[in-house]
Amino acid sequence: MNTDSFTAMLDGVQSFHDKHRFKETGSEDLPYRVALMVEELGEISACITKGRDKQALSEECADLLILLLGTAVSADFDLSAAFWRKMHALNQRTGKMINGRIRVSEFSED
Repeated sequence: MNTDSFTAMLDGVQSFHDKHRFKETGSEDLPYRVALMVEELGEISACITKGRDKQALSEECADLLILLLGTAVSADFDLSAAFWRKMHALNQRTGKMINGRIRVSEFSED
């Protein structure tokens, strides 16, 4: 098995959910999952603002990725398809310099 493939990662998260009975215990509840993702973003922010090493940052990013994959499992949607749809849309946009940094967003003409 290629452990770097998206499918392998998704299967690993599904197996983790099954092992811990997330569906039966409320751990697939979407508001709960959002709260967990917010917590992980805070931990990522702390790694950056407190100058922690790359190992700590990579671990927190992995936690967030696992939660994102788990949200796709919980909400039963195809995250890979959503990713590629969004990448296609993003690649159609033009960037705009804002405060010295490029932003690629849907800008209104207000």
